[in-house]
Amino acid sequence: MTKNIGGIDRIIRAVLGAALILWALIGGPVWTWIGIVPLATAAIGWCPPYAIFGIKTCKMKQ
Repeated sequence: MTKNIGGIDRIIRAVLGAALILWALIGGPVWTWIGIVPLATAAIGWCPPYAIFGIKTCKMKQ
């Protein structure tokens, strides 16, 4: 798996995922646990839908 998520994309995913999980922990709806997905993809730097559609937001190494 090559990384396909760039820096800003990773930060946005991490913040959004953490916010959703925090909301779930303080009594939000059950669907807020979906925050695990963006948090995990930010942590590993790879997103399956990006791979399927050929999207890359990370800079290419030269």
